[in-house]
Amino acid sequence: MSVERLLAERAVDRELVGAPISRRSRQTARSLDAYLRAGGRPRWMERLSEIEGRTAMEKRRLERVYHTLEEEYGRGTALFAGRWRAFAEQYRFEAINELIRQHNDWYPIERDLPMDPRTRDFVLIHGRSYRRTELGPEWILEHFPASPVDAD
Repeated sequence: MSVERLLAERAVDRELVGAPISRRSRQTARSLDAYLRAGGRPRWMERLSEIEGRTAMEKRRLERVYHTLEEEYGRGTALFAGRWRAFAEQYRFEAINELIRQHNDWYPIERDLPMDPRTRDFVLIHGRSYRRTELGPEWILEHFPASPVDAD
């Protein structure tokens, strides 16, 4: 097939595809910053929303298990505390923790956070670090104590 014939066939299809790209669009410099600021929600915003949603879902799931064990063994008993701690130790948050690691690595870059020359770290946001702590047994026991002593 000759090139001219191929181009002629594509010229017919061009109406279906849309208008040609404008000269201004073709000459505009492309950059990563412009790409990240383009339409749609920024990735950091999507990721934070996903972290919050998954954390809430896990919290509801853990609450159901907590109450089931509470009914079975009685809250405040040594048996309940031992079973709950054992459950917390083996429970995994791999998907959420991967998102948290991505957030901690990419958030300052995606938000173009300035550096604090005194601390040699990124500036605080509303007085707090942008970094999130990964979820694990300590997080579970903080939200759902194994015994009344843990709640203090």
